[in-house]
Amino acid sequence: MKGIVSQGQAPSFRVLNTKSAGRLRLMPGIPVPVALLAAMLDPVIAVVSMLLIMAVYGVEFDGAYKVFVVLLFLIGCIVFTPADLHRAPTRWTWGRSTLVSWLVLIGVLLFLGYAVKYSEYFSRRVLLTWIVIAPLLSLIGHKVAHALVLRFYQSADNIRSAVVVVANDTGRRLGQQIIDNPRLGMALKGYFDDRPVEQIGDLGQAPLLGGLEDLPRYVAENRVEVIYVALPMMQEHRMLELMESLCDTTASVYFVPDIFVFDLIQARVSEVNGIPVLAVCETPFHGFNGIAKRLTDVVVASLALLLLSPLMLAIALGVKLGSPGPVIFKQRRYGLDGEEIIVYKFRSMTVCEDGSHIAQATREDRRVTPIGAFLRRTSLDELPQFINVLQGRMSVVGPRPHAVAHNEMYRKLIKGYMIRHKVKPGITGWAQVNGLRGETDSIEKMKARIEHDLDYLRYWSMALDVRIILKTILVVLARHNAY
Repeated sequence: MKGIVSQGQAPSFRVLNTKSAGRLRLMPGIPVPVALLAAMLDPVIAVVSMLLIMAVYGVEFDGAYKVFVVLLFLIGCIVFTPADLHRAPTRWTWGRSTLVSWLVLIGVLLFLGYAVKYSEYFSRRVLLTWIVIAPLLSLIGHKVAHALVLRFYQSADNIRSAVVVVANDTGRRLGQQIIDNPRLGMALKGYFDDRPVEQIGDLGQAPLLGGLEDLPRYVAENRVEVIYVALPMMQEHRMLELMESLCDTTASVYFVPDIFVFDLIQARVSEVNGIPVLAVCETPFHGFNGIAKRLTDVVVASLALLLLSPLMLAIALGVKLGSPGPVIFKQRRYGLDGEEIIVYKFRSMTVCEDGSHIAQATREDRRVTPIGAFLRRTSLDELPQFINVLQGRMSVVGPRPHAVAHNEMYRKLIKGYMIRHKVKPGITGWAQVNGLRGETDSIEKMKARIEHDLDYLRYWSMALDVRIILKTILVVLARHNAY
């Protein structure tokens, strides 16, 4: 943590996740102007573009538009993640994240306008022009901002000198990232390690500058600004000695833990009342991500129920007339954090099993009713789960929930099975759009499904959710593995 420290007091240090070292949000020491520009770029473009379009059409900036602009900015701050201005935006890389955020922003605004009957106060010509123009201005704005950030970092005054302590696998990996990415605004001077270079191996373009005892003198004489410490976590005594030796420096010191021995799920740094903690298994839906995910679920589920209500009424009538039994089949399943929830489906079988043993549906299953076979092939039996989404029990996209009996069986057989419950279960999921839907008649098939569920947690983004929804439509039309 950068700052002048008093004599005899070891400087505090931050924890850096090397897997995300190139990401703007976790890259250490980002100048305040760059961080502010990244966070506010898209919300400001959304507001400014609206004001410009209003001026072009000669629309008065009255009370209704003032409220709209305030909502536009606030929702934009929630929906948009800070722009990665260190990477040159292309139509593809920009579109995978930012364009999806624009679509979510537009969808939320349209839904709010429809729900509160406020849309009549706005010019449709202005709104339609803004919907088309604003995302294009965003792409242009990203390109201009990226050029400004590159110019900022290319200035000699803004390039910071850095060293890496201990040239182990983690240290060399981080050092190579610094060398390969000049946009980080750092120049790697070299490594410090007590082992001889012959034992360490190839260090690439950065030299071995000396042992750990040489570090304080080198830092003082060469005005090193950033020190990355990649000592193994079990070597606490060496860490304490090193921090004590650096008590007379103003360099920023970052601890780079070797966390790659773990299966990382949304690894990130946080704190508990000032005490730093490192998450190695966490939900991706924290902070603004959780708000954006919930808003998207509410909007999509509301629209789906509104548009599909006639079809759902027809299905309900067909189920009731087709065979004796309830229209809606309710079953206990595990939801967020492994808590039991009730999941709704249109009944497609002659039985409503929810006990300690539940037989999975198979091809030519005699329990499936005639209309149930059609519903299962087309996945129309899942439509009532949009009600679960509005209730907050499920999400539109997430790991598919399994019956409680199946959960209790597979959690004993598959390592990491319960991690999938770090998020709400979904109507559709990453596993289902990759051919892993329907019966899992072997432990290998279930392991493959769980691995896809965990990949969803590792790499979640709003763009991934949209991709899964679009692929779901194609999978349902193909009727693959549905019975």
